[in-house]
Amino acid sequence: MIKMNFIRNPVNWAFAMLSMLMVPYGWSQKNSTESGYKELFNGKDLSGWYTYQRQPEPTSKVVGLKMEDGKYVEPIGLNKDPLGVFTVIELDGGKVIRISGEVFGILVTEEEFEDYHLTLEFKYGEKRYPPRENAKRDSGILYHSFGKEAARGGVWMSSLECQIQEGDTGDLWCVQATTAKVNVETDGDGKFKYNPSGPLQEFDWRGSRYCQRSSDYEKPYGEWNTLDIYAFGDESIHVVNGKKNMHLKDIRYYEGDKSTPLTKGKIQLQSEGAEIFYRNIRIGPISKMPNL
Repeated sequence: MIKMNFIRNPVNWAFAMLSMLMVPYGWSQKNSTESGYKELFNGKDLSGWYTYQRQPEPTSKVVGLKMEDGKYVEPIGLNKDPLGVFTVIELDGGKVIRISGEVFGILVTEEEFEDYHLTLEFKYGEKRYPPRENAKRDSGILYHSFGKEAARGGVWMSSLECQIQEGDTGDLWCVQATTAKVNVETDGDGKFKYNPSGPLQEFDWRGSRYCQRSSDYEKPYGEWNTLDIYAFGDESIHVVNGKKNMHLKDIRYYEGDKSTPLTKGKIQLQSEGAEIFYRNIRIGPISKMPNL
């Protein structure tokens, strides 16, 4: 586990903080390294990541995978990618990670992280696949991930999700064994929505596990969006294109009836029925939650 808790010398720490404040989106790998940030995507291949995919839809053809009554009955599994769901391609003048969406799956960091700022850019592609061929384009960042693959939905690890979905980026989903509290209001349909001035509401994977972001800050289809996740202690913040739209508090996970603070874990990128591209995926240290 990599604990993102870095520089102890006060002078070095001050210099690193100043460097981070001055670094714009799209910084070079050299600059991000100097400021204490780690490149999670090296711009060449998927080193530092592994994959897991559940059973495909019948519309996909995977030779040798067991089928019964016209449906696949076993997952593709760990580090197998016969359909090229997770690849690196050239797009918009540079290398990006392409996630096709054809099979529900995850691209997972080999390392765990704690007390960090995760930043990345994403852009929706064109293709969509069953069972979501007519639904909103969907993906997500699952952070503080732990345990085995396929803990939820035959694919996801236990985690917290920062939703990436057309018009919904920043939403919270508690994924299997996790819980968090959010200041909320209720909309006209009785759904919970993040409101920093509202009362605290607990969200739990066993019941009400979903909370809407406060506002939609996505750019128009076809443009790159920037997503930031700040995680420190038992809190996290979602920021879309520079604007905060979710704040989690008292993040915990359950083992039986016992709950424990959840402050660290791996990071998953979802394949969930739609083509999506990721680039400039970096992670760096924070010593406190930013005032956003």
